[in-house]
Amino acid sequence: MQSTSRRTFLAIAALASAGTLAACTSGSDGPGPKAGSGRHDDPDLPLRGKAVASVDALLAQYATAQPGANAALLTQLRGELATERAALATGLPAGTPAASAGPSGATAAPASPAALATAEKTTALALLAALPTASGALARLLASASAAGALRAVRLGDQSPLPADAPSASPSPSASPTQPALAAGATTALQAALAGEHAAVYAYGVIGARTAAGPRREDVRACYAEHQARRDSWDRLLAGSGATPTAAAPGYRLPTPVTDEASAIRLAAEVEQRLTAVYADLVAAADGQLRIRAATALRETALQCAHWGGTPGPLPGLPAPAAGGTASPSGSPR
Repeated sequence: MQSTSRRTFLAIAALASAGTLAACTSGSDGPGPKAGSGRHDDPDLPLRGKAVASVDALLAQYATAQPGANAALLTQLRGELATERAALATGLPAGTPAASAGPSGATAAPASPAALATAEKTTALALLAALPTASGALARLLASASAAGALRAVRLGDQSPLPADAPSASPSPSASPTQPALAAGATTALQAALAGEHAAVYAYGVIGARTAAGPRREDVRACYAEHQARRDSWDRLLAGSGATPTAAAPGYRLPTPVTDEASAIRLAAEVEQRLTAVYADLVAAADGQLRIRAATALRETALQCAHWGGTPGPLPGLPAPAAGGTASPSGSPR
């Protein structure tokens, strides 16, 4: 891990410039229904309906929970889940049933925090199942909602990783070097992800140099290695598709000075939060296995953001909902 040096703080390349940590504001939404097409012809509607039904079932379980000492937490989580439902229900017919205020059966057993965490993970996986056939805009929203579910499971006390039935975001280096060419939009979004990982590796070098020896530094080292692996994976994928991978800049201007451990940890949270938007863009622009891997990266960066004390929001990688409104399923986060 690199040590802190004078060049760390020089403005060779800004993190806020395109292709670095803040390279997260644009990206194709991928193939989807054309603007102006009739809603009844929108192939996303059945997928939205199924997603809303999954969230409604989860909300019904929250309604059975006995608050007790967890009252404030459960209220907050239900509010976030309601925001998620509203975003998923966008465009559905007016007759779509709303989430019930309570359990459907009088004999329903109260849901414990552990049971709710398990239900959150089950719902998160169900949302990901629709990624292959969703439009870019809806895929972005589904991946974000799935990441939000993983975050809520952690807050409910379940620290175990979400079961994965898809390839890891960091495949083996032995993967075939020759791959099909990527679509233009996917290439652009993947280049932005690679640039973001270059910047993240640089930032974590600085963070580690300002973090005292102990468990926290070990966490920093683990994140550093994870970003290195993801960077190398994207580099290989771009090269294998015939594109020239974005190179790392000689250095980066940090958004704020890193003078002690507290400021280093704040930087870690910001690094991860900005990457959630990068990966939301990649989910929207990509298809196939790359879309699944991007969704995994979105979830992992959202979890790391929360781990470092950041606030990924109710829909990680998407803009915060306007007051009285819902988050846009395809809007740019900045």
